[in-house]
Amino acid sequence: MGKLTTHVLDTMHGIPGANIQVELFRIEGEVLTKVKALTTNADGRTDAPVLAGEDFVIGKYQLVFHVANYYRDKGVEIDEIPFLDDVVIRFGLSEKTSHYHVPLLVSPYSFSTYRGS
Repeated sequence: MGKLTTHVLDTMHGIPGANIQVELFRIEGEVLTKVKALTTNADGRTDAPVLAGEDFVIGKYQLVFHVANYYRDKGVEIDEIPFLDDVVIRFGLSEKTSHYHVPLLVSPYSFSTYRGS
């Protein structure tokens, strides 16, 4: 069976992004359905796969990483309206038996992602 995992790296501080709120939504047409809410652990990862087993369904998804709150909690001065508040990554799962890994490398002013393994 396939699975979906993620992790966050805080490139401003050079550390894992711990205690970041992450939400997963399934996208069907214009409708977003919340599937799960998680929090990253001390290693910047979720304790379990975001999706696995019967929950792993082919389709379009969106991960939302609440990064402004994370940086505020670390004492970083963030504008009232932050440049990056919630980082949204939309992606597709097309292979039922594959491992999809969607990492986030983030600072208060930039982010990047890729399909990892």
